[in-house]
Amino acid sequence: MNHMKPYFLIALILLVLASCSGKQEKIQPAVEDITEAVYASGVVKSRNQYQVFPTVSGVIEQIMVTEGDVVKKGEPLMKLDNEAARLSTENARIAAEYNRVSANTEKLNELQETIDLARSKKQNDSLLLERQRNLWANKIGTRVELEQRELNYKNSVTAYKSAVLRYNDLKKQLDFAARQSQKNLQISETMSGDYTVKSETSGKVYDVLREQGELVSPQTPVAVIGDADEFILELQVDEYDIARVKPGQRVLLNLDSYKGQVFEGKVYKVNPAMNERTRSFTVEASFVTAPPALYPNLTTEANIIIQTKKDALTIPREYLIDGAYVMTEEKEEVPVKTGLMDYQKVEILKGVTKEDVLLKPDR
Repeated sequence: MNHMKPYFLIALILLVLASCSGKQEKIQPAVEDITEAVYASGVVKSRNQYQVFPTVSGVIEQIMVTEGDVVKKGEPLMKLDNEAARLSTENARIAAEYNRVSANTEKLNELQETIDLARSKKQNDSLLLERQRNLWANKIGTRVELEQRELNYKNSVTAYKSAVLRYNDLKKQLDFAARQSQKNLQISETMSGDYTVKSETSGKVYDVLREQGELVSPQTPVAVIGDADEFILELQVDEYDIARVKPGQRVLLNLDSYKGQVFEGKVYKVNPAMNERTRSFTVEASFVTAPPALYPNLTTEANIIIQTKKDALTIPREYLIDGAYVMTEEKEEVPVKTGLMDYQKVEILKGVTKEDVLLKPDR
């Protein structure tokens, strides 16, 4: 059995080493500053940044700007081509020209002459009637002749009124047709103007998303425009943390483009609507300290500072058991009251002192 002793000795040494390596870690609470923060991720955006959409469908005929151009409100960005719209405008222009009142003066003049003739006949018949009445009063002529003169006068009055009515009706029709065709022309020209895509705000063109010859529609973004010099942070905060975020809070952030550097911002808006797909809220913040150069859509990670406390008694979070206990050196679980908490440590308000020795619980 003597040949087994070396193996037994090796096993004993390994057992001792294992027991030593399995010894529980221990710490004492530390007095230090602690900051409670909410994590957020997001992007840098130009203030008032938006995507430009055309209002009509068409093929891009001409692109009039490039990335980096500064544009004014109403300035054209690109032109779309649509042959049907051009023909429609031309037809509306022809109809407007045809229906102008001045283009129908001959019809009005013809009816005016009819009115003049009817007026003359009415006046003449009125004179003849008056003469016949005078003759009849002097017992000259017959009753039939008087009645005939009266009938002729009535007919001439009716003819005159009818001529005036036809003239007024025609003028109303011409006026209506002229206004309607002019309005149709304005609508057609407005729609034709829609084929020129214009900037809704003054700012910088950050991206042109389409190329000449591409077919676009009102659902197709064609460019990205925003303020030329002012940038904001658009952050996403989890629904479980949003109740603690308020305007005015500090934001500490880093950018992939400036690794190792920390910049500061300030929350100015908390959007109340939750994104149901990501279960998060959008928080907007402005820069307090910013890097020398910024570009839209740079990604960022940030901590929104909820509150900070100096000289707090803290322990590492992994030493906390079930969120309410710690284990002393005597392996007793002691209840504690916690305060602020960050990603690494937690404040202890009551239950232990900085002289106590705590064991790291087995997980």
